[in-house]
Amino acid sequence: MPLALSEQARAKINLTLHVLGRRPDGLHDLESLVAFADLADILVLDPARPLGLTVTGPTAQAAGPVADNLVLRAAIALLAEIPGLKTGAFELTKQLPPAAGMGGGSADAAAALRLLARLNDLVLDDPRLFAAARAVGSDVPVCLASVPRLMRGAGEKLGAPLRLPSVHAILVNPGVATGTAEVFRELGLDAGSICHTSAHCSVADNLDTKALVALLEACRNDLQPPAIASVPQIADVLDQIRVQHRCLLSRMTGSGATCFGLFPTMSAAFQAVRQIRKLRSDWWVQPVMIGG
Repeated sequence: MPLALSEQARAKINLTLHVLGRRPDGLHDLESLVAFADLADILVLDPARPLGLTVTGPTAQAAGPVADNLVLRAAIALLAEIPGLKTGAFELTKQLPPAAGMGGGSADAAAALRLLARLNDLVLDDPRLFAAARAVGSDVPVCLASVPRLMRGAGEKLGAPLRLPSVHAILVNPGVATGTAEVFRELGLDAGSICHTSAHCSVADNLDTKALVALLEACRNDLQPPAIASVPQIADVLDQIRVQHRCLLSRMTGSGATCFGLFPTMSAAFQAVRQIRKLRSDWWVQPVMIGG
């Protein structure tokens, strides 16, 4: 009997997110430096059972109906690419808050594709895996390998893996979901329009923490202002992170509402977590490592 397989679905962090314009097909052209945190959902695949999904964990209830889950959509998309694909029953333990800008559902879908690849002896760069990832969502391709890299276009153009330092950080979410489509609507870009803003900085390989922070300070998240207009609590989160002792940088990830803060040491990050939890016990606050 085949043994169950497991994968971590690590949180995706958009360290930068530049909006370059809106394509004639309505999708937005982006350029984003993406890294991953050591906080993850856990996905298990049991090949001895038929295709299905159960969801448990602290944030399971907020994850929505099982039938709409991206794990099942990823499996179905790969089945369309590979008839006769061996599948199984998935068990997802949700740790990450949904609709939070950390690509939780996309990371789950990518973990499902990795599990199916292992079960079917597929290499991770199999073009059919990438095709299935693209069919499920724009963030799924970058989550497949879950390594730092530049992501461009509508998520379909991936740069080479980058060696970034492992940086001590905190993640803070005010408990309010943001709608990605609504945030993009707030940008007010017409199809075919181009944003005449400064270009994304080039990203050298093998940066140290000081150089990475300097690079990030020269970049931005263009979705942060429209997200704040939609969910004003995001501004409060950013302010709380920014004033913490030894904070190097605070920024929103993705379309929000989760924000991150970078710190030079583990003790500084943990001190910030304790302080914010004391002030806002209703917020989701976690210490993490990002990059590496």
